[in-house]
Amino acid sequence: MSLNVMNERMTKAIDNLENNYSEVRAGRANPAILNKVMVDYYGTLTPINQVASISVPESRMIVIQPWDKTLLSTIEKAIEKADIGIHPMNDGSLIRLTFPELTEERRKDLARDIKKMAEEAKVAIRNIRRDEMDEAKASIKKDGISEDEERALEDKIQKATDSSIAKIDEMAQKKEKEIMSV
Repeated sequence: MSLNVMNERMTKAIDNLENNYSEVRAGRANPAILNKVMVDYYGTLTPINQVASISVPESRMIVIQPWDKTLLSTIEKAIEKADIGIHPMNDGSLIRLTFPELTEERRKDLARDIKKMAEEAKVAIRNIRRDEMDEAKASIKKDGISEDEERALEDKIQKATDSSIAKIDEMAQKKEKEIMSV
């Protein structure tokens, strides 16, 4: 594995964490919560954003307006089936999702979940580092690189790891602050 591949894998782990954080319901309306909602569109499971426009008219509401009005009940059922914790309100032309205020207990639960997600991402980064270090040690035996080159390579691997973990910590703090201040 090269350093470029390692950096790419670490970036993917961070992007995955960012995607997971975007789906955390923080008391604010965030259309990303609907990313996993699939609608039965004439026999084909289709992402909700491909059959309707999704907008956020105010901080705690999402409005879903299907391009085909016959899909209203299908979208409503898909949202209920996805179990995102919000009951859809169908008014005949569009669907409204209203986010309730978060209780202090729920905020603390979300903060714990955020820390857990961050720790899982850190474990993934450390596993990538371990794989790269093992490969570096194997290349010493196989390719016969010097100990100085090995040490320099290990330093680069460690710096990339430290940088990725610092970024994860920063993301977790930012998301936790967002949750606790809503």
